[in-house]
Amino acid sequence: MAREGIQTWDQIHKQLNEATEYIHSQTDFKPTIGIILGTGLGSLVDGIEMAGTVDYDKIPHFPVSTVESHAGRLLFGYLKGKPVVCMQGRFHYYEGYSFQQIAFPVRVMKKLGMETMIVSNAAGGMNPNFRAGDIMVIKDHINFFPGNPLIGPNDDTWGDRFPDMYEVYNCGYVTLARDVALKQNLRLQEGVYVGLTGPCLETSAEYRMLRGFGADAVGMSTVPEVITAHHQHNKILGFSIITDMGLADNMHPCSLEDVIGTASATEPKLRDLIAGCVEGM
Repeated sequence: MAREGIQTWDQIHKQLNEATEYIHSQTDFKPTIGIILGTGLGSLVDGIEMAGTVDYDKIPHFPVSTVESHAGRLLFGYLKGKPVVCMQGRFHYYEGYSFQQIAFPVRVMKKLGMETMIVSNAAGGMNPNFRAGDIMVIKDHINFFPGNPLIGPNDDTWGDRFPDMYEVYNCGYVTLARDVALKQNLRLQEGVYVGLTGPCLETSAEYRMLRGFGADAVGMSTVPEVITAHHQHNKILGFSIITDMGLADNMHPCSLEDVIGTASATEPKLRDLIAGCVEGM
């Protein structure tokens, strides 16, 4: 997938209008919560009372997921009585997409009515107190991507030119996640997520460096979408499933199958956690 150049907001608005007009032709559902599902987490939608689906490849200007386990559909329905739109499959810089292309679905969800975004991912753990299969609520992030979805012209009607990154991940929602996890007797970790380009996993030296910078988990997504959602004044709640441990002095081989296997095994716990958080929002 070839990256596109930076677009003007006139171009972005035209594409957003065409995308949302097509979606509205398929469903009149109005979601207030958007959910992005990460690698191996596609069946989190099982708890949603479905009202409609739209395939990515039918939506004008929408990227198409190329990664195994990413189904490539927008799902509309009710989760714990709340209207949600769910991205079953996301987009990554390593697939060849630009940051504006990665941001596009988040802009579309905002235009459809999204006020809160819940994002999930599979990540490598670097905090020695973590273990594979843990769930981490994201308290903050470090952007190690070689760019930013806000580079280029800014539309002040969507967000500030220089958005303040204080409390990107809503503190009230982090507290809500703690409370829900406690009620569900779930071991919930908290920490800082660092986003890198991928697609290769990190070397032991890179894990040591990232841990030294204060990161608890590392992955290849989430940060561009979160920056976009924060720019457009959405509240954000984020979770990582720790699928493997990147301890610099205790490294082991890791494959995509391992990552997907651990994510799938932990998925029911994250599904219940997200549902409980949505119910409390």
